[in-house]
Amino acid sequence: MLGIIGGTSLLFADLPPLKEEVVATPYGKATLHTGDICLLPRHQNCLPPHRINHRAHLAALKILGVDRIVAFGSVGSLKVEYQPGSVLIPKDFISWSGIPTFHDTTITHATPGFDHDLIIALSTTHPDIRIGGTYVQTSGPRFETVAEVHALGKIADMVGMTVASEATLANELGIRFAAICTVDNYANGIGDESISYDTILAAAKEGSRRTSLILEKIVREL
Repeated sequence: MLGIIGGTSLLFADLPPLKEEVVATPYGKATLHTGDICLLPRHQNCLPPHRINHRAHLAALKILGVDRIVAFGSVGSLKVEYQPGSVLIPKDFISWSGIPTFHDTTITHATPGFDHDLIIALSTTHPDIRIGGTYVQTSGPRFETVAEVHALGKIADMVGMTVASEATLANELGIRFAAICTVDNYANGIGDESISYDTILAAAKEGSRRTSLILEKIVREL
């Protein structure tokens, strides 16, 4: 079964019938919309990135039989060439702090990463999509400082606050995972405009129709 993680705006896409379902897991409850697919709103109860219960989310998807996940995420661009409005499928990720795991009481090592076959399949869903780049995760909720952005830009291409945690847990559960990242802003100090939560929301709203079209094609073809 296909699992989708993203914002609640994804529910406005033309999707097969879905019903709201609360799933209990050993890590807490998660609310999903289920049917032929499972759609998981990331920011349940309006929680900021650093308070999201990723373990409950991914455990719930596993319980419901999800075997592949596509996560939609908003990112800030660390490179001038990745302009706001770009749609990127990262090939790798970096996350050094606050990495969640299901293995708190056992010594188990999982090899992290995005699923190559899913990346290739997703790349055909819209002409605007580009494959490539590295996603780096910071904890949030604040934006990165100019100095941090300068440093991060030497090792990565886009910065976000959630996808690496989701990918890490999916890897531990044996669920194939890939992400579609929309560039909603230049990271702090890259562009000429100042960034704020409101500007990011405005950018996401502007690109919402394209995101819906991508999601609709994913549901039909994956």
